[in-house]
Amino acid sequence: MMYGCIGEHLPHSFSAEIHRMIGRYDYALQEIAPEHLDAFMRARGFLGINVTIPYKQAVIPYLDTVSDTARAIGAVNTIVNRDGALHGYNTDFDGLTRLIARLGLNVRGKKALILGTGGTSKTALYALRALGAAQAIRVSRTGREGAITYQDAARLHADAQVILNTTPCGMYPRIDEAPISLAAFPQLEGVADAIYNPLRSRLILEARARGIKAAGGLYMLVAQAVRAAEIFTDTPCPDGLTDGIYGRLLRQKQNIALIGMPGSGKSTVAAELGFRLGREVIDTDRVIEAQAGRPIPELFASEGEGYFRDLESRIIAGLAGRSGLILSTGGGAVLRAENVTALRQNSRLYWLDRPQEALLPTDDRPLADSREKIARLYQQRQPIYQSAADEIIPVAGTAREAAQEIESRWNTCASL
Repeated sequence: MMYGCIGEHLPHSFSAEIHRMIGRYDYALQEIAPEHLDAFMRARGFLGINVTIPYKQAVIPYLDTVSDTARAIGAVNTIVNRDGALHGYNTDFDGLTRLIARLGLNVRGKKALILGTGGTSKTALYALRALGAAQAIRVSRTGREGAITYQDAARLHADAQVILNTTPCGMYPRIDEAPISLAAFPQLEGVADAIYNPLRSRLILEARARGIKAAGGLYMLVAQAVRAAEIFTDTPCPDGLTDGIYGRLLRQKQNIALIGMPGSGKSTVAAELGFRLGREVIDTDRVIEAQAGRPIPELFASEGEGYFRDLESRIIAGLAGRSGLILSTGGGAVLRAENVTALRQNSRLYWLDRPQEALLPTDDRPLADSREKIARLYQQRQPIYQSAADEIIPVAGTAREAAQEIESRWNTCASL
């Protein structure tokens, strides 16, 4: 491996994809068990590597030089081999400061809480001090290593204005977790999370639901990788490269989720979109039927709507952690807030808003098998669809036209 990333567990890393987009060298992922790190570092058989959990501090003794920033932080995530000498840097600092700037979050003079005590927490501490934060306090479950506990954070620092999460809590595959509740911090102005998988952690979704500026770690990941590439090759990258790669990666990883009334055309539009974008299409109603072993009308008749909704929620939760999909959801999927939250973690939600008079009753939809039921459902659900949707797609023509409209908007979407 000439260039790559080392860590203990890397199955869901995006780093190789990002460096391929940078396009300057071949880049590989290499998982290394703790007992093999010493041999790997002593062999020095690489030109440039990124270092991730849990080795950002463990690699430092093997380095011939450490940059001032990395030394002050006490963590290294980028190493370059120059004529056999290893030089360590911390490009997480560059990534985090760029994320904070992109978020439009002014931390100068503010009180900030840093969740976690690992290598990234040290980067966050240094970055906040460099940006002029009045206080930067690390928080952990145990309160060791100079940190305070989560209980003390809520009790003593309810006036915190910034929270940065550097823990893995909420990271794939345990995406339904959050390290802390934001209810205890009424003066919060901004939240940033180093987690990038899922694209929006539960912490980020809670912050946004409260009207707080918030962003996950994807932009930070891309920005630090671009800076690492500059160090690897000793050559500046073009202006705009970080934003360009971020937009491309976001579109690759983010799902397209279609919501809307029964009969609005979700399944047909999803199939058309799958063909146009070359993506896997999953229809949650079809998954439900496959798992239940019977059609939905029979499921409703034998088990009732509550059973159906529980099964639907389990299926959506299972799909929430996947990426690059087109999801066609059932008409009532958004009735449960937990489903909307799960979908939002990795999806952009498009509401197919077909006029009520164009919705036709069918026997295979138990809740929409008459015009009276459709009218009642439409009135009940319209505000829910509107609230859940990231984009509203008026559907007056063909499924192809609706798919074209979604594709057009999708190709210009470059923000989480």
